[in-house]
Amino acid sequence: MDKKRIHFGGQYKVLTERNIEDIHEASVQLLTDTGFEVSLPEAQEILENGGATVNRENNRVYLTREIISKCVKQAPAEFTFYGREESNNIVLGGRRVHFGTGGKALYILDVNSDRRPAELRDIVNLGRLTDYLEYADFFIIPVQPHDVNINCLDVIEFYHAFKSTTKPVMGGVTDLQGLKKVIEMASVIAGSKEELQKKPFVGFITSISSPLKLEDDRTEILIEIARNNLPLVTSTAPIAGATAPVTLSGTLVLQNAEALIGVVLSQLVNPGCPVLYSAVPCVMDMRSGTFLMGTIESGLMNAAIAQLSHYYRIPCYTTVGAADSKLPDAQSAYESATTCMLTALAGGNFVHQAFGFLEGALTISYGKYIIDNDIIGSCMRTLRGIEVNDETMALDVIAKVGPGGDFLSEEHTVKYMRSERFRPVTTNAFSYEKWIKSGKQSTWGKSEEIAAKILDEKPKILLPTEIDAIICSRFPEIKALEISA
Repeated sequence: MDKKRIHFGGQYKVLTERNIEDIHEASVQLLTDTGFEVSLPEAQEILENGGATVNRENNRVYLTREIISKCVKQAPAEFTFYGREESNNIVLGGRRVHFGTGGKALYILDVNSDRRPAELRDIVNLGRLTDYLEYADFFIIPVQPHDVNINCLDVIEFYHAFKSTTKPVMGGVTDLQGLKKVIEMASVIAGSKEELQKKPFVGFITSISSPLKLEDDRTEILIEIARNNLPLVTSTAPIAGATAPVTLSGTLVLQNAEALIGVVLSQLVNPGCPVLYSAVPCVMDMRSGTFLMGTIESGLMNAAIAQLSHYYRIPCYTTVGAADSKLPDAQSAYESATTCMLTALAGGNFVHQAFGFLEGALTISYGKYIIDNDIIGSCMRTLRGIEVNDETMALDVIAKVGPGGDFLSEEHTVKYMRSERFRPVTTNAFSYEKWIKSGKQSTWGKSEEIAAKILDEKPKILLPTEIDAIICSRFPEIKALEISA
């Protein structure tokens, strides 16, 4: 299949139009009557100047229907998230579907089933895998490396991300100072801050706490990203049964309200700022108290989120593909495949956490990156559908072959045999006897072998030498840390 084909979803609608209106109205009622908590004085002032009511005694903010409507209309309906190579540009919005990585896992699962703490080398390796894989459209920094000092984490993470892939890069930052340094570094690569803003190849994630609370440090970061006019995710992660109602529709009402808070604040800071309607909903297992990301309910909620974002005409950031299984086994396969397929069919725009995640996004497997590329390739083949025209219906070919014939030697077969079918690289489609002779290799084993082969290739030089030298001289903490083997 042509990897540059634009894929569109929207065929699957888990919500009716009436459902969407009801959720919208309930969310507006929350924001106007219940309000949300913001204690950062700068944010209170921005919201108040925008027409909101601010109660400074309890830090409660109340929006109006008019403010919400105005800010939703100001947010761009689509924008381009640039790669550092033109072929890696992605347009976010409408019903275009793009999948990518996510973060931040704490552990790496090696092929021998040993789980170890994530390290800086894993950012490099996973960035290289992302750069190689056909269906990974963007790179969100996927792990929290334990071997990097927190005081220089942001610069080092993003530097090695930029060195590992030319696809769009996104990630969270630890603090406001770290954000400013990364923007400065990206500006050096772009040529200037103006050039970076014109063609942003880096975006940032901040968060809103469920239920209905903006923490000061995360809000400072949100405001700074919006002021710099860079792609912004205001991630909200309500957990059904814990930090959100146990019902899916109740969680969606809260999720929708929190996503709208991010849209409103970003647009009051900088009208037209490229913000995504941001969602990370999951559910709690009421028996164990653990939160789950691979459930079919997560897939349903993310499909609904895609519909809600279409209603507002704002690109969406959705969260599927992370499995709750501890290994790349049958459970991880059906959890990742079902949630990814639902969200793709619903038209999710910027679908993150779709590569490598196990254990509810705590752990990453290199091999699962390869398996997930196959899963997402299947999703994209599904979105492409079945092409029906005179040539593909092949009436003349059928007539020529006639009863009892075969189509193996026909030009029509040669022409379409590669493009018509998606071919996963981890699938074993040979006979049982051939599988036995090949050593009874599992899908996981094969995927780890493929990942290792990719990483054995000589790394590409993706940052020009002169730019790399400027960055390293400006940020000496980069050279102070050596990557372990």
